[in-house]
Amino acid sequence: MKYKDYYETLGVPRSATQDDIKTAYRKLARKYHPDVSKATDAEARFKEINEANEVLKDPEKRTAYDQMGSNWKAGQDFQPPPNWDAGFEFRGGQGGAGPFGAGGSFNGGAEFDASDFFESLFGRRAGSAGGGARRRADVNGQDHHAKVLIDVEDAYRGAERTISLRAPVEGADGRITMQERTLDVHVPRGIRPGQHLRLAGQGGPAGGAAKAGDLYLEIEFQPHPRFRVDGADVYVELPLAPWEAALGATVDVATPEGTVQLTIPKGSQAGRKLRLKGRGLPGKNPGDLYAVLQVVLPKADSDATRAAYENQARAFPGFDPRAHLQG
Repeated sequence: MKYKDYYETLGVPRSATQDDIKTAYRKLARKYHPDVSKATDAEARFKEINEANEVLKDPEKRTAYDQMGSNWKAGQDFQPPPNWDAGFEFRGGQGGAGPFGAGGSFNGGAEFDASDFFESLFGRRAGSAGGGARRRADVNGQDHHAKVLIDVEDAYRGAERTISLRAPVEGADGRITMQERTLDVHVPRGIRPGQHLRLAGQGGPAGGAAKAGDLYLEIEFQPHPRFRVDGADVYVELPLAPWEAALGATVDVATPEGTVQLTIPKGSQAGRKLRLKGRGLPGKNPGDLYAVLQVVLPKADSDATRAAYENQARAFPGFDPRAHLQG
Protein backbone atom coordinates (compact mmCIF):
# COMPACT_ATOMS: atom_id res chain seq x y z
CA MET A 1 0.00 0.00 0.00
CA LYS A 2 1.28 3.46 -0.94
CA TYR A 3 1.15 6.62 1.15
CA LYS A 4 -1.03 9.44 -0.20
CA ASP A 5 -0.05 13.05 0.41
CA TYR A 6 -3.45 14.72 0.49
CA TYR A 7 -1.93 18.18 0.94
CA GLU A 8 0.15 17.70 -2.19
CA THR A 9 -2.94 16.50 -4.07
CA LEU A 10 -4.81 19.73 -3.28
CA GLY A 11 -1.69 21.87 -3.63
CA VAL A 12 -1.88 23.40 -0.14
CA PRO A 13 0.64 23.49 2.74
CA ARG A 14 0.04 21.54 5.94
CA SER A 15 -0.59 24.84 7.70
CA ALA A 16 -3.56 25.62 5.42
CA THR A 17 -6.78 26.82 7.04
CA GLN A 18 -10.07 25.06 6.40
CA ASP A 19 -11.04 27.92 4.06
CA ASP A 20 -7.78 27.43 2.13
CA ILE A 21 -8.63 23.77 1.67
CA LYS A 22 -12.17 24.54 0.55
CA THR A 23 -10.93 27.07 -2.03
CA ALA A 24 -8.26 24.73 -3.40
CA TYR A 25 -10.71 21.86 -3.69
CA ARG A 26 -13.32 23.87 -5.57
CA LYS A 27 -10.72 25.16 -8.02
CA LEU A 28 -9.32 21.70 -8.77
CA ALA A 29 -12.74 20.04 -8.88
CA ARG A 30 -13.86 22.48 -11.57
CA LYS A 31 -10.62 21.96 -13.50
CA TYR A 32 -10.70 18.14 -13.51
CA HIS A 33 -14.42 17.38 -13.51
CA PRO A 34 -14.84 14.62 -16.15
CA ASP A 35 -17.79 16.46 -17.71
CA VAL A 36 -15.63 19.52 -18.33
CA SER A 37 -11.97 18.57 -18.51
CA LYS A 38 -10.36 17.28 -21.71
CA ALA A 39 -7.37 15.85 -19.82
CA THR A 40 -6.85 12.10 -20.32
CA ASP A 41 -6.41 11.56 -16.58
CA ALA A 42 -9.29 13.81 -15.55
CA GLU A 43 -11.40 11.04 -13.98
CA ALA A 44 -8.51 9.64 -11.94
CA ARG A 45 -7.43 13.10 -10.80
CA PHE A 46 -11.01 14.00 -9.88
CA LYS A 47 -11.24 10.92 -7.64
CA GLU A 48 -7.93 11.73 -5.99
CA ILE A 49 -9.02 15.32 -5.36
CA ASN A 50 -12.32 14.20 -3.82
CA GLU A 51 -10.57 11.71 -1.55
CA ALA A 52 -8.06 14.32 -0.38
CA ASN A 53 -10.87 16.78 0.28
CA GLU A 54 -12.89 14.15 2.19
CA VAL A 55 -10.01 13.89 4.67
CA LEU A 56 -8.73 17.45 4.90
CA LYS A 57 -12.12 19.20 5.09
CA ASP A 58 -13.04 17.18 8.20
CA PRO A 59 -11.15 18.31 11.35
CA GLU A 60 -11.28 14.81 12.85
CA LYS A 61 -9.91 12.97 9.84
CA ARG A 62 -7.40 15.69 9.11
CA THR A 63 -6.02 15.59 12.65
CA ALA A 64 -5.74 11.81 12.55
CA TYR A 65 -4.03 11.96 9.15
CA ASP A 66 -1.58 14.60 10.42
CA GLN A 67 -0.76 12.32 13.36
CA MET A 68 1.11 10.09 10.89
CA GLY A 69 3.72 12.81 10.60
CA SER A 70 5.11 14.81 7.69
CA ASN A 71 8.09 12.57 6.88
CA TRP A 72 6.10 10.29 4.56
CA LYS A 73 6.37 10.85 0.83
CA ALA A 74 3.64 10.24 -1.74
CA GLY A 75 4.04 6.77 -3.24
CA GLN A 76 6.13 5.48 -0.32
CA ASP A 77 5.23 2.05 1.07
CA PHE A 78 3.01 2.58 4.09
CA GLN A 79 1.31 0.59 6.85
CA PRO A 80 -0.60 2.29 9.69
CA PRO A 81 1.05 1.71 13.07
CA PRO A 82 -0.91 -0.55 15.46
CA ASN A 83 -3.53 1.39 17.45
CA TRP A 84 -2.51 4.59 15.68
CA ASP A 85 -5.89 6.13 16.55
CA ALA A 86 -5.82 5.39 20.31
CA GLY A 87 -6.76 8.36 22.46
CA PHE A 88 -8.58 10.27 19.71
CA GLU A 89 -12.19 11.21 20.37
CA PHE A 90 -14.42 11.24 17.31
CA ARG A 91 -18.04 11.91 16.55
CA GLY A 92 -20.18 8.91 15.69
CA GLY A 93 -21.11 5.64 17.36
CA GLN A 94 -19.36 2.32 17.59
CA GLY A 95 -20.68 0.32 14.65
CA GLY A 96 -18.14 1.36 12.05
CA ALA A 97 -15.73 -0.22 9.61
CA GLY A 98 -12.95 1.93 11.01
CA PRO A 99 -12.31 4.30 13.91
CA PHE A 100 -14.65 6.95 12.53
CA GLY A 101 -17.78 4.81 12.22
CA ALA A 102 -19.54 3.79 9.05
CA GLY A 103 -22.83 4.08 7.33
CA GLY A 104 -24.23 6.63 4.95
CA SER A 105 -22.66 8.00 1.84
CA PHE A 106 -19.73 10.36 1.76
CA ASN A 107 -20.76 13.87 2.64
CA GLY A 108 -20.69 16.64 0.09
CA GLY A 109 -22.21 14.82 -2.87
CA ALA A 110 -18.84 13.90 -4.44
CA GLU A 111 -18.59 10.13 -4.72
CA PHE A 112 -15.25 8.39 -5.15
CA ASP A 113 -13.76 4.93 -4.92
CA ALA A 114 -11.84 5.00 -1.66
CA SER A 115 -8.24 3.88 -1.99
CA ASP A 116 -6.69 1.16 0.15
CA PHE A 117 -4.81 3.92 1.95
CA PHE A 118 -8.05 5.72 2.85
CA GLU A 119 -9.75 2.50 3.97
CA SER A 120 -6.79 1.50 6.16
CA LEU A 121 -7.22 4.72 8.15
CA PHE A 122 -10.91 5.51 8.05
CA GLY A 123 -12.81 2.39 7.00
CA ARG A 124 -14.76 1.79 3.83
CA ARG A 125 -17.58 4.28 4.30
CA ALA A 126 -16.26 6.70 6.87
CA GLY A 127 -18.04 9.80 5.65
CA SER A 128 -18.29 13.07 7.49
CA ALA A 129 -21.28 13.57 9.74
CA GLY A 130 -24.03 14.57 7.35
CA GLY A 131 -27.03 16.82 7.68
CA GLY A 132 -29.12 14.14 9.39
CA ALA A 133 -26.55 13.79 12.15
CA ARG A 134 -26.50 17.55 12.64
CA ARG A 135 -30.27 17.74 12.85
CA ARG A 136 -30.27 15.09 15.56
CA ALA A 137 -27.54 16.99 17.38
CA ASP A 138 -29.90 19.99 17.56
CA VAL A 139 -32.07 17.86 19.85
CA ASN A 140 -29.75 15.33 21.50
CA GLY A 141 -25.99 15.41 21.64
CA GLN A 142 -24.03 13.17 19.29
CA ASP A 143 -22.44 9.98 20.53
CA HIS A 144 -18.65 10.02 20.53
CA HIS A 145 -16.21 7.18 20.08
CA ALA A 146 -12.59 6.60 21.14
CA LYS A 147 -10.14 3.73 21.39
CA VAL A 148 -8.23 3.34 24.66
CA LEU A 149 -5.39 1.03 25.62
CA ILE A 150 -5.31 -0.86 28.92
CA ASP A 151 -2.96 -3.44 30.43
CA VAL A 152 -3.87 -7.11 30.10
CA GLU A 153 -3.67 -7.32 33.90
CA ASP A 154 -6.58 -4.87 34.11
CA ALA A 155 -8.83 -7.45 32.43
CA TYR A 156 -7.91 -10.02 35.10
CA ARG A 157 -8.50 -7.85 38.15
CA GLY A 158 -10.62 -4.94 37.02
CA ALA A 159 -9.21 -1.46 37.52
CA GLU A 160 -9.89 2.22 38.01
CA ARG A 161 -8.07 4.22 35.37
CA THR A 162 -7.71 7.89 34.43
CA ILE A 163 -7.66 8.25 30.65
CA SER A 164 -6.81 11.21 28.46
CA LEU A 165 -8.69 11.87 25.23
CA ARG A 166 -7.90 14.40 22.51
CA ALA A 167 -10.37 15.92 20.10
CA PRO A 168 -9.72 18.33 17.20
CA VAL A 169 -11.39 21.74 17.41
CA GLU A 170 -11.54 24.32 14.63
CA GLY A 171 -10.67 27.78 15.90
CA ALA A 172 -12.02 31.13 14.77
CA ASP A 173 -8.99 31.48 12.46
CA GLY A 174 -9.88 28.26 10.65
CA ARG A 175 -6.94 26.32 12.08
CA ILE A 176 -7.23 23.02 13.93
CA THR A 177 -6.06 22.64 17.53
CA MET A 178 -6.27 19.71 19.91
CA GLN A 179 -8.47 19.88 23.00
CA GLU A 180 -7.70 17.39 25.76
CA ARG A 181 -9.83 16.09 28.62
CA THR A 182 -9.39 13.41 31.28
CA LEU A 183 -11.96 10.94 32.56
CA ASP A 184 -12.02 8.43 35.41
CA VAL A 185 -13.08 5.04 34.06
CA HIS A 186 -13.92 1.75 35.73
CA VAL A 187 -12.50 -1.18 33.76
CA PRO A 188 -14.57 -4.27 34.58
CA ARG A 189 -12.94 -7.64 35.18
CA GLY A 190 -13.13 -9.91 32.14
CA ILE A 191 -13.32 -7.24 29.45
CA ARG A 192 -11.97 -8.36 26.07
CA PRO A 193 -10.25 -6.48 23.23
CA GLY A 194 -12.81 -4.98 20.88
CA GLN A 195 -15.51 -4.62 23.52
CA HIS A 196 -16.90 -1.18 24.38
CA LEU A 197 -17.48 0.72 27.60
CA ARG A 198 -20.39 3.17 27.49
CA LEU A 199 -20.06 6.40 29.46
CA ALA A 200 -23.52 7.93 29.53
CA GLY A 201 -23.68 11.66 28.91
CA GLN A 202 -19.96 12.00 28.11
CA GLY A 203 -20.44 12.43 24.37
CA GLY A 204 -21.42 15.55 22.47
CA PRO A 205 -23.30 18.31 24.31
CA ALA A 206 -26.98 18.98 23.63
CA GLY A 207 -28.93 22.18 23.32
CA GLY A 208 -31.39 23.28 25.98
CA ALA A 209 -32.83 20.49 28.10
CA ALA A 210 -31.98 17.77 25.57
CA LYS A 211 -29.90 14.73 26.43
CA ALA A 212 -26.12 14.74 25.94
CA GLY A 213 -24.62 12.03 23.79
CA ASP A 214 -22.76 9.02 25.12
CA LEU A 215 -19.08 8.16 24.84
CA TYR A 216 -18.14 4.66 23.68
CA LEU A 217 -14.64 3.50 24.60
CA GLU A 218 -13.29 0.67 22.47
CA ILE A 219 -10.89 -1.46 24.51
CA GLU A 220 -7.53 -2.68 23.24
CA PHE A 221 -4.55 -4.06 25.15
CA GLN A 222 -1.18 -2.39 25.40
CA PRO A 223 1.65 -4.47 23.92
CA HIS A 224 3.06 -6.53 26.79
CA PRO A 225 6.71 -7.62 27.20
CA ARG A 226 5.69 -11.14 28.35
CA PHE A 227 2.08 -11.92 27.45
CA ARG A 228 0.41 -12.27 24.06
CA VAL A 229 -3.38 -12.37 23.80
CA ASP A 230 -5.19 -14.35 21.12
CA GLY A 231 -8.96 -14.18 21.58
CA ALA A 232 -9.56 -15.26 25.16
CA ASP A 233 -6.29 -17.21 25.38
CA VAL A 234 -3.03 -15.84 26.71
CA TYR A 235 0.46 -17.03 25.75
CA VAL A 236 3.71 -16.67 27.67
CA GLU A 237 7.17 -17.86 26.63
CA LEU A 238 8.85 -20.04 29.27
CA PRO A 239 12.65 -20.40 29.10
CA LEU A 240 14.08 -23.74 30.29
CA ALA A 241 17.55 -25.07 30.86
CA PRO A 242 18.39 -28.13 28.70
CA TRP A 243 18.37 -30.44 31.73
CA GLU A 244 14.95 -29.13 32.84
CA ALA A 245 13.49 -29.96 29.44
CA ALA A 246 15.22 -33.35 29.23
CA LEU A 247 14.76 -34.58 32.81
CA GLY A 248 11.57 -32.75 33.79
CA ALA A 249 11.22 -30.09 36.45
CA THR A 250 8.83 -27.93 38.42
CA VAL A 251 9.31 -24.25 37.59
CA ASP A 252 7.65 -20.92 38.34
CA VAL A 253 5.62 -19.32 35.55
CA ALA A 254 4.58 -15.66 35.51
CA THR A 255 0.88 -15.14 34.68
CA PRO A 256 -1.20 -11.93 34.70
CA GLU A 257 -2.66 -13.13 38.00
CA GLY A 258 0.71 -13.87 39.63
CA THR A 259 3.26 -16.67 39.70
CA VAL A 260 2.17 -20.33 39.50
CA GLN A 261 4.13 -23.58 39.51
CA LEU A 262 4.16 -25.71 36.38
CA THR A 263 5.39 -29.27 35.97
CA ILE A 264 7.59 -29.76 32.90
CA PRO A 265 7.27 -33.32 31.50
CA LYS A 266 10.46 -35.27 30.80
CA GLY A 267 11.72 -35.02 27.24
CA SER A 268 9.98 -31.74 26.45
CA GLN A 269 11.04 -30.04 23.24
CA ALA A 270 11.29 -26.35 22.42
CA GLY A 271 8.01 -25.00 21.09
CA ARG A 272 5.83 -27.36 23.10
CA LYS A 273 2.75 -25.69 24.59
CA LEU A 274 1.64 -26.55 28.10
CA ARG A 275 -1.94 -25.50 28.86
CA LEU A 276 -3.14 -23.99 32.12
CA LYS A 277 -6.89 -24.43 31.72
CA GLY A 278 -9.06 -21.46 32.63
CA ARG A 279 -6.13 -19.12 33.33
CA GLY A 280 -6.61 -17.03 30.20
CA LEU A 281 -8.85 -13.97 30.14
CA PRO A 282 -11.58 -14.38 32.79
CA GLY A 283 -15.28 -14.38 32.01
CA LYS A 284 -18.28 -16.66 31.62
CA ASN A 285 -16.18 -18.74 29.23
CA PRO A 286 -12.62 -18.12 30.41
CA GLY A 287 -9.72 -18.65 28.10
CA ASP A 288 -6.64 -20.76 28.72
CA LEU A 289 -3.04 -19.77 29.35
CA TYR A 290 -0.36 -21.50 27.28
CA ALA A 291 3.27 -21.69 28.35
CA VAL A 292 5.39 -22.01 25.20
CA LEU A 293 8.64 -23.78 26.06
CA GLN A 294 11.99 -22.37 25.01
CA VAL A 295 15.24 -24.25 25.61
CA VAL A 296 18.06 -21.85 26.48
CA LEU A 297 21.65 -23.05 26.18
CA PRO A 298 24.25 -21.89 28.70
CA LYS A 299 27.36 -20.25 27.26
CA ALA A 300 30.54 -22.24 26.77
CA ASP A 301 32.72 -19.43 28.09
CA SER A 302 35.14 -21.29 30.37
CA ASP A 303 37.22 -24.45 30.35
CA ALA A 304 34.72 -26.18 32.62
CA THR A 305 31.65 -25.30 30.51
CA ARG A 306 33.40 -26.27 27.26
CA ALA A 307 34.37 -29.57 28.83
CA ALA A 308 30.73 -30.13 29.82
CA TYR A 309 29.61 -29.71 26.20
CA GLU A 310 32.39 -32.02 25.01
CA ASN A 311 31.19 -34.65 27.47
CA GLN A 312 27.66 -34.29 26.05
CA ALA A 313 28.94 -34.82 22.53
CA ARG A 314 30.63 -38.04 23.64
CA ALA A 315 27.54 -39.13 25.60
CA PHE A 316 25.30 -38.88 22.49
CA PRO A 317 27.47 -40.15 19.64
CA GLY A 318 24.56 -40.98 17.34
CA PHE A 319 22.52 -37.83 17.92
CA ASP A 320 21.84 -35.80 14.75
CA PRO A 321 19.38 -32.89 15.18
CA ARG A 322 19.18 -32.56 11.36
CA ALA A 323 18.40 -36.17 10.55
CA HIS A 324 14.78 -35.32 9.67
CA LEU A 325 16.01 -32.91 6.97
CA GLN A 326 17.87 -35.62 5.04
CA GLY A 327 15.29 -37.09 2.67
